[in-house]
Parts: sequence; structure tokens; C-alpha cells
Amino acid sequence: MKRIIFGSLIAMVLGVSLNATVYATVNGYNVTDQDIKVLMRSIPGAKFEQLPPATQKKIVQQAIERHLLAKKAIKSGIENSPEFKKALEGIKKDLALELWMKKEYASVKVDEKSIKDYYNKNADKFVKPSRAKARHILLKTEKEAKDVIAQLKGLKGAALSKKFIELAKSKSTGPSGKSGGELGWFGKRQMVKPFSDATFALKKGEITKTPVKTQFGYHVILLENKEIGKKATLAEVKPQIENALKMEKFRKKVAGIAKELKKGAKVTIK
Repeated sequence: MKRIIFGSLIAMVLGVSLNATVYATVNGYNVTDQDIKVLMRSIPGAKFEQLPPATQKKIVQQAIERHLLAKKAIKSGIENSPEFKKALEGIKKDLALELWMKKEYASVKVDEKSIKDYYNKNADKFVKPSRAKARHILLKTEKEAKDVIAQLKGLKGAALSKKFIELAKSKSTGPSGKSGGELGWFGKRQMVKPFSDATFALKKGEITKTPVKTQFGYHVILLENKEIGKKATLAEVKPQIENALKMEKFRKKVAGIAKELKKGAKVTIK
């Protein structure tokens, strides 16, 4: 059922915008973002606007060619073939079903009380996990790590951060060394346990006083920031809850309609 609701056909038809972006014009026909979307299906997860300019131009050219080939196919009389007519009937049935389902889904309403009740009964599902923002310097030996810690001793604030970044760039053997050991934000389970434990034990602006050993080597860690896990507010998760409840009501509604229709239908399974 989910596949039907979110099928590519309805996404294409219902995604038409009155303010569509025009990328080219072919014999008076505007090649828009709708034409581009059809081709982008072959690149799952990619967004046209984020592709390199050369790739974008190539896709626009493919859209132009696709339009011209489609016009040629129509002129060839393919629409009069039995194969075309049979395929068209199948598309009509699928499109009618998807448009009807969209209308039914839009009619489903979720009240405020249901949202609040769900939030209160599922508190554990809305806890934001703790996370940390850190830098590290990875070294091959414990002695090298201790030497780095010694060079950072007594430094605080901006001075510590500046020196740490310099040492990371010149001494770290890890791939993040080039960027000053930057690791960005990460959760406790995203790093190996010894590294994670040492990082989350630090206070903001502190470095590890002793080398942290992992299977990768010896680490010196600088904690730049930390956020302790907390429960998300109702306002923060309300859209998420509303969509989940709406989808559940919609599925039950459609299942009920399908059940009633089968009661009045002559069904033979072979």
C-alpha cells in the first residue's frame, strides 16, 4: 500500500508547479524541472541543484533529447497500437487510484488531544541523544601523544584551540589532520568506546590529560562543545507525531474500505 501511495507516477503528476523552472525551450516546448525530475530518478538521493554544472548541462540535454524522441514516437502512430492502448489503460487505473488515495489522505484529521496523548505515552521515543563536537590528534605511539599533550599544557580558550589545530595539521596521522583534527558533532555510539568515553568525560574547552588508546593509535582529544541528551518538546515533534497518526488512520481507513469492497466482489484465487 505504501508503495502505491508514494509511487513515482503520482509524485510526477502532483508535483507540477505553476512556477516551474524553465531550463530550455524546444520548438516552443518548455523543458522544466518536471522533465528533469523524470531523469533524476536514475540517480537516487541526488538533487539536481547540487550536481556539478557540467552534469546539470548533460541532464538538460538528455531532457531535450527525450522530448524530441517522444514527439517522434507520437508522430509514428504508436498511440494507435494495441500495446500502447493496453499500457495506457493500466496507467489510467493506477493514476485514478493514486489520485483518489491522495484525496482520502488529505481528508484524514488528527486532533490535538491525540497528538498530546501519543507524546506523553511515548516519552522515550522523543529523547535527543547526547552529542559532542570535538577535534583530535591521532599519533602512532603513546610517547608522541604525551609530547603533544605537554605542548598544550597550560593553554586555554582560543590559544589552546589555535595550538591544537596547528599540531593536528603537522602531527596527526588521521585523515582529519588536514582540517585541524575536526570531527564535527557526533553521538556516543558513533565512535569506538574508549574514544567516546574519554570525549564525553571532558568539559567544554578541555583536552584529555593522558593519551586515549584505540585500535587506530593514540588520541589527544579537545572537546569544543557538548549537549546533554534531553526530551524534545511537544512543539518540536508535533509535525512528526501528527504525520505518523494521520498515516495510521489513513491505512486503517483504506483497509476498511478494501475489506467492504471484497465482501461484495466475486473473487477467485487461482
